[in-house]
Amino acid sequence: MGEWTLESPWALGLIALFLLCETLCRAKTQQMLFPDTALLRTLSARSGWMTRGIKLLIFTLLALALASPIRQNEVVISDDKGYELSLVLDASGSMRQMDKFGIVKKIVLDFIDKREHDKLALTLFADFAYVAMPLTYDKQSLKQLLSKVDVGIAGMQRTALYEALFMSTKLFKSSDAKEKIAILLTDGLDNTSQVPVDVAIQSAVKHGIKVYVIGVGGRGDYDPEVLQKIARETGGKFYEAGSVERLQWIYDEIDTLEKSEIKADKYVKKHYYFQYPLGAALLLLVLYAVMRRRGHAL
Repeated sequence: MGEWTLESPWALGLIALFLLCETLCRAKTQQMLFPDTALLRTLSARSGWMTRGIKLLIFTLLALALASPIRQNEVVISDDKGYELSLVLDASGSMRQMDKFGIVKKIVLDFIDKREHDKLALTLFADFAYVAMPLTYDKQSLKQLLSKVDVGIAGMQRTALYEALFMSTKLFKSSDAKEKIAILLTDGLDNTSQVPVDVAIQSAVKHGIKVYVIGVGGRGDYDPEVLQKIARETGGKFYEAGSVERLQWIYDEIDTLEKSEIKADKYVKKHYYFQYPLGAALLLLVLYAVMRRRGHAL
């Protein structure tokens, strides 16, 4: 429907100025004495209120036309492509401790909201890895899916870390995006993957994917050397998150470092409606002129 507004709202202030002038700036007229002043006052008061009311209405409509009421719709046009970004999350049983998975979901959901122009994907892993959602612009569906998944959806006991990374890189196989990013989060050691870490790294490098790696929990929970290696060899960065605040900071920094610089073209389509109050004012002006002439005739 669009938004209703006035292009020049200051024009409505002229109504107050008009009322002020009507009170303080009355024109001086010559006085005439009549023998039956009571009847004359009754007749003149009746016609006077009507003509003053019409005059006020005319001026109000003219001020409204000058204020220019419009209905505007914002049109956004963007043909550019942003980042393509894969979120790779550990959903193994250990992520249930201290509600780590719940905290990660909340922060990642907030992160998704910030990636307005980007294509995102979600890969989960535990005993096995699977792509929960391929690259998509449908952020709403991605958020609904992420909000519903929980620890155990891919098993509880193991951590298929390298397999998840390898599988995630395959999402970019046919991608022509300039910027391809993966954010890999884990609190464990790989203990079940059929894919060696070097193969997973080579696949990321081959497809031009920069991998940010986040180890959550204590130092003994994950292997910092391996995570560091993944980040270093793919041009990404390795982070350690021991607190909720630190994890939030990490996602904020990644969002800043990999900020899409796309500036969508925005157009505001305006529909003008000044002609309606202007037309009504002109009609009332004719009526006002007729009434004035008839008044003089009387």
